Amino acid sequence: MVFRTLISSLLSFLGGLTSATSPPQPPPKEKDWPFDVTELQAPDGSITAKFVSIGATLTELWVKDKDGTPRDVVLGYDDPQLMVAFVGHTGQVTLHGGIVGWDRRNWTIESKSRTSVTYKHVDEGHENWPGTVTVYATHTVENGGVLKTVVKATATEETPIMVTQHIYWNLDAFQDPGVDTVLDTHHLQVDASRVIEVDGNAIPTGKFIDVQGTPLDFRNARRIGERWDETMGLCGEGCQGYDSAWIYDRDESERVGTSLWSDKSGIRVDISTDQPAVQIYSSYWMNTVRKTHHGGAEKKYGRWSAMAIEQEGYIAAVNTPEWSVDQIYSPERPFEWNSTYKFSTVC
Repeated sequence: MVFRTLISSLLSFLGGLTSATSPPQPPPKEKDWPFDVTELQAPDGSITAKFVSIGATLTELWVKDKDGTPRDVVLGYDDPQLMVAFVGHTGQVTLHGGIVGWDRRNWTIESKSRTSVTYKHVDEGHENWPGTVTVYATHTVENGGVLKTVVKATATEETPIMVTQHIYWNLDAFQDPGVDTVLDTHHLQVDASRVIEVDGNAIPTGKFIDVQGTPLDFRNARRIGERWDETMGLCGEGCQGYDSAWIYDRDESERVGTSLWSDKSGIRVDISTDQPAVQIYSSYWMNTVRKTHHGGAEKKYGRWSAMAIEQEGYIAAVNTPEWSVDQIYSPERPFEWNSTYKFSTVC
């Protein structure tokens, strides 16, 4: 998870017996906390997820391909201690929560079961943000190949809050020899006709780009690499591919906002969310060792090896008053973020 993220120039299990009048207590910390692994599995075996307490981070997600074989469809590391290096601060932009964002804080397990885990973090004004924020992240798996994540936060005083779930997806899981990118096998569909225009520092200009007639138009599903020659510079100077915030055309909480699927594995994920935007990044700058399930440390996750699909609010709205988007939360106005990932197979 990536939590309290702002882009400006700027995410009954008892440890012991309690009396009838005592409130339930969270389970004790594991000996290897915050790198302890919690595994969740749906009763029907359709989905298995693993998380670590640092960043309340998803490390593995196993779903079945069109042949019924499980594949781990998210990038990550074998050693959970390396998760702290996956994302970070970028220049003048407070990206991923700052120098040490919520993705690299040590969360504690508040409660867990076989199908759900809730993590808690208390931000006592880290990096000079106003007030103290108490945040809970709950991950749940359900029958039918469903992963749900809910984030709830309360603040002691007015403070900006914006979170996302920074998952890198490769639905082939690097199981097919010679297929190391998502360009030719993965298809994308996004219910959005606008993206946020940004300057050279990735700061919003306050304007929007109409996707009609451009390679940013995924309203009708197509291969990610279909108009690839036209994507040079779209993700920044010297970068080829995608890294933009699409603004959804409607409320996607009860419908599908973004879909991704692979011809090779047949795995499809449909994403619903209560957020108004989605950041999609085709991992141009990716260059890190793979986990064992994806070929091991002798190989690397490289350029275009995955798609990051991040449900979020309007980036830098706190510094873009012309949008009239309120991202300031308070004791009277709690924060909430919800996203659902539904997996299926296509032929």
